[in-house]
Amino acid sequence: MPKVNIKSNRVLFGPPDYSSLSEMGYMFADMHFHTNCSDSFTDVMDAVALARMRGTGVAITDHNLIASAVKVADKKDVFVIPGIEVSTSDGPHILMYFYETRDMSAFWRKYIRPNLQSCPWLALKDMSTEKLLYTIEQEDIHCVVSAAHPLGYFGTNKGVEICIEKGYLSEDIVKMLDAYEVICSGMTHSSNLRALAAAEQYGLSYTGGTDGHMLEEVGNVITAVQASNREEFLDGIKGGYSLVIGQEKSVIKKAKMGSESFVRFMEHAPSAFYVQTRSGVRSIRRSGSKIGSKIKDRIRNQGPRRRG
Repeated sequence: MPKVNIKSNRVLFGPPDYSSLSEMGYMFADMHFHTNCSDSFTDVMDAVALARMRGTGVAITDHNLIASAVKVADKKDVFVIPGIEVSTSDGPHILMYFYETRDMSAFWRKYIRPNLQSCPWLALKDMSTEKLLYTIEQEDIHCVVSAAHPLGYFGTNKGVEICIEKGYLSEDIVKMLDAYEVICSGMTHSSNLRALAAAEQYGLSYTGGTDGHMLEEVGNVITAVQASNREEFLDGIKGGYSLVIGQEKSVIKKAKMGSESFVRFMEHAPSAFYVQTRSGVRSIRRSGSKIGSKIKDRIRNQGPRRRG
């Protein structure tokens, strides 16, 4: 785990000042927001309307599904980024932000739709983190790729960095990423600081978003780039010019968000239980394999046992 020794002045913890950012020529958006297309009750039109009223943009990033993102991606009266949060089969969640809606739709049809489970927003059938990132790289998919909440939630393997720390993923995996999500308002402050420290260590760019599931959250965490259109904005993230501004949710709001997501999951209770159980078995197997390798190495290093 990298030491938490933050040098960046491009990540600010606190409420965003939209007016000042606009005056300085920044475009900005909440880069992680969910709708009722996946595990939220929020209608995408309500989310976009509130974003417009508040003066911010928003990236619609539902788990494995894109209907809401497609519905609003080309609206002219508010800055919208078409995106998706891919729930990989081995745990980590990967955010993809697309320059063109048609590219997102084509990618989804070819690689995501065939791997959907009965509960479509849970872990995909056969799309590991490595396979996903390799596919994006080899197929030259025109998008920005960021690791969502890199330290996972509650010790789960839903983040790239926590899986690196546990030895489940090689550190080399980050070479196929553009960014780490360094402020996710659903995470603890210490976890966000660790994500930022890791991003600095790897030389990754920054994104930030609320991981919002409730309408009121839109725009509480933003990613900002001096740009005049979507292409320049996403290029700015790739180039390492992004600012991230925002803060973590209160414990009460985290609990409220968790309860709403839980209700949505219960609509798919049998299949959700099956998928989560499979994911748990994979984790146990990986842990067992890792422990077994350590034991074998220790025995090998000790040499032959002496008798008597």
